[in-house]
Amino acid sequence: MNYQQITLHKKRERSVIHRHPWLFSGAVAHTSAKTDGEIVQVRDFDKHILGYGFFSNKSQIVCRMFDWTNAERTFDLTYWKEKIALAIELRKEIIDHKKTTTYRLLHAEGDFIPGIIADVYGEVIVLQILTAGTKSILPQLIEAFTAHGFQYIYLKHKQSSSNIEGVQLKSGWLTNQRSTSVEVVEHGVKFWVDVEEGQKTGFFIDQRDNRQMLRELSKDKTVLNTFSYSGGFSVYALAGGAKEVHSVDISASAIEQGDRNVALNAGSFSGKHESKVQDCFDYLSEMPENFYDLIVLDPPAFAKHARAVANASQGYKQINLKAFKKIKPGGIVFTFSCSQNISKELFQKIVFGAAADARRNVRIIQQLHQPADHPVNIYHPEGEYLKGLVLWVE
Repeated sequence: MNYQQITLHKKRERSVIHRHPWLFSGAVAHTSAKTDGEIVQVRDFDKHILGYGFFSNKSQIVCRMFDWTNAERTFDLTYWKEKIALAIELRKEIIDHKKTTTYRLLHAEGDFIPGIIADVYGEVIVLQILTAGTKSILPQLIEAFTAHGFQYIYLKHKQSSSNIEGVQLKSGWLTNQRSTSVEVVEHGVKFWVDVEEGQKTGFFIDQRDNRQMLRELSKDKTVLNTFSYSGGFSVYALAGGAKEVHSVDISASAIEQGDRNVALNAGSFSGKHESKVQDCFDYLSEMPENFYDLIVLDPPAFAKHARAVANASQGYKQINLKAFKKIKPGGIVFTFSCSQNISKELFQKIVFGAAADARRNVRIIQQLHQPADHPVNIYHPEGEYLKGLVLWVE
């Protein structure tokens, strides 16, 4: 098949040769492509083929590459089925499907299909189509998922994608329909997930392994889970034998979801969980000193773009400072940033500043990140977005 071409300026092919998936407009000398989302062939200044990607005229990233080859290629249904098959095989290796029925199947650049997120909730796949490129191959992707045995596919529209590349899609079922409320299991712990109304694709799958670590550290502890959303860390703390767990979130609907998930796992949890609808900054300021043994700080992304980094840094510092000042001696803080614009190094500096201002000895006992089903393309370090620290506070 003949694809439209992008030709690079002289000596601007290095990033493509090194397999970075983002090709910026400043590197482009000429393009014959005109349609957003169409597959294009990328060539160097001397017309040698370097690979293929999705064209965009609405973003600084003019091409998101998914295939690096010097040969002529055709990208048909078989190609996308094989890509998804490789992703499925990886998840078979790293996920115990007997104990965990929710995981990420496609992680955009991490699985060499930029512009798509595919999360599995039991028998349901939830898709986020983030670019015009993946929108253009959506029919093939649906057919490929169906061929691999996924019969319930739900499209979850992400508003930010329409701001970047003008992607306009309506949320809803793409294949067979069923209830949008799905019961899933994660490390043997049960959760209700609402794929229609829930944040992200319905649940924060990327904290699965970090929740499990908290479970192992929660026995007989009084735990505070701030920005608790649907209660993931709270349920794991209770499952780990916590003496008492408090969940705090500014959203009443989030607290309701958290309470529902605690009830789903009820039994020995009875009377050990309290929830509160309140601004977490206010709660951290007002909470008693020397009461909590373990505090979770898992806020939403404070820096959704580079211009917000300064204010976000202050936000991260304030919540950590409040926790450090109030937690019991010998307490543990789980602290996170999911802001892609906050690097791992910057986040650690922010937490360092909070510890210094609190004037307490703080030690890092574990560095946390996204789980293995959110793989990071080694050529695309930007894909490592979740940063976390487990801290011992003397």
